[in-house]
Amino acid sequence: MPEVLKIDPRNPDELMIARAVEILTEGGVIAYPTETFYGLGADGENEEAIKKIFLIKKRDRKNPIPVIIGDENSLRYLVADIPEIGHALIKNFWPGPLTLVFRASQNVSPLLTAGTGKIGIRISSHPIATLLARRLSHPLTATSANISDAEECTTAEEVLHHLGDRIDAVIDGGETPGGKGSTIIDITKTPPVFLRKGAISVSKIKNTLKKI
Repeated sequence: MPEVLKIDPRNPDELMIARAVEILTEGGVIAYPTETFYGLGADGENEEAIKKIFLIKKRDRKNPIPVIIGDENSLRYLVADIPEIGHALIKNFWPGPLTLVFRASQNVSPLLTAGTGKIGIRISSHPIATLLARRLSHPLTATSANISDAEECTTAEEVLHHLGDRIDAVIDGGETPGGKGSTIIDITKTPPVFLRKGAISVSKIKNTLKKI
């Protein structure tokens, strides 16, 4: 069975976070809580680990995998450019459940982009997800911790029930809010395209864009 790391998001145990990062650094896959559902985390610069995500989820290789980063400084390494609209959305909605799709830099694995040349990125508002990304110092994969097209998980128990020993560890950070996943916007296009309506409403985002 996967290793279970119980971490209080209000007071994260640095030793537990370090253990999770150790598993990621060694090419392992962990489930961890986000501000929406539990996510599946692998080192976004380790192609063998990324391949495990596809196998675990039974995910089509043509389906890109988004990532979480620890801070804005990591963004420029991963993207070819940041459009003006991107700066505005980042300022207003990061950290939070908004995934922005950028043109990927040459530093991003084609496995993450699924050959599209684009990468979905966000900074999470969940303290555990953010700490993982910061301590890993690499992009952290952020696809939901479930078999593709199955229901998302809001507790570590649900993750263990659905994925079992497919993963190396799960961080039990309590129940997540659930509801809707992150809103996804492709900002490589003008006007930007909503790829998924999620936790942040379309109207709220459009009101922000009107002010640019």
